[in-house]
Amino acid sequence: MTTHVHTPKTGLKQWLTTDKPQSRFQAKCGRSWVAWIKITENRLAMIGLSIVVGLILVTIFAPLLAPYNPLAADLTNRISPPSAAHWFGTDQLGRDILSRLIYGAQYTLLIVGLVAITAAPIGLLIGTAAGFFGGWVDATLMRITDIFLAFPKLILALAFVSALGPGIENAILAIAITAWPPYARIARAETIMVRNSDYIQAARLQGVSNTGLIIGHIVPMCISSLVVRVTLDMAGMILIAAGLGFLGLGAQPPMPEWGAMVSEGRQFLLAQWWVSTVPGLAIFVVSLGFNLLGDGLRDVLDPRGGD
Repeated sequence: MTTHVHTPKTGLKQWLTTDKPQSRFQAKCGRSWVAWIKITENRLAMIGLSIVVGLILVTIFAPLLAPYNPLAADLTNRISPPSAAHWFGTDQLGRDILSRLIYGAQYTLLIVGLVAITAAPIGLLIGTAAGFFGGWVDATLMRITDIFLAFPKLILALAFVSALGPGIENAILAIAITAWPPYARIARAETIMVRNSDYIQAARLQGVSNTGLIIGHIVPMCISSLVVRVTLDMAGMILIAAGLGFLGLGAQPPMPEWGAMVSEGRQFLLAQWWVSTVPGLAIFVVSLGFNLLGDGLRDVLDPRGGD
């Protein structure tokens, strides 16, 4: 009589949590799974993630979510308080504030997204080059970095926008120019720690060029710290963008940018509080969400940052 031995099927969870991965891909998936579990255990980080995901979804589905055209004026319905027809009221031109808030999320996400994908790589390349080569290269690049760090970001952004001219494109460029120095500092510190490691020396002996060492071996080691810092800096980017919009140097009317909306309603703040308060609360909530998510990512990806 033949007996059949039933072996349990390997589930996805077991494949992810095994301590003997069979490939590099499996090892990366396992690390990502462990990081996700740690984030889900952090309630504040999950709140931040929910806010950020909500911002992304609002941005994507803005045409479906907005009850009115955000640019359509209705002078017969000016400065209306919150009601069933207009949940957050209307502004000085009778435009629905909720609709403008929903479409304004697109500009907020556009600004922080473009700044992140431009400033972070610039800072990463400058920092790794300075830390890897040292000497006069390090001294020159870090002195340039120090010059940018010597000025407050908002003041420096104001100077660049004043020179370039008002507009959302120039605002994004100005914020990106002022945002890269902290990333360069972090990348330099990480590079100095690993540039004399055994695996770097082994790669050098195999004939890997300096460019190959930086891009293929050192840059990946800096990514986790950089992701944490970028996420934490998102709130500051949002506030700078809102500040530029408030001063009339960012997005121009009639674009529904949150900072510009706060500025437009400041003259009605005492009597019609909702015109400025609602977009101000949106800026606060989204900034808080990025901060909470950044704190959670720091605990997972860069534990030393919490010491």
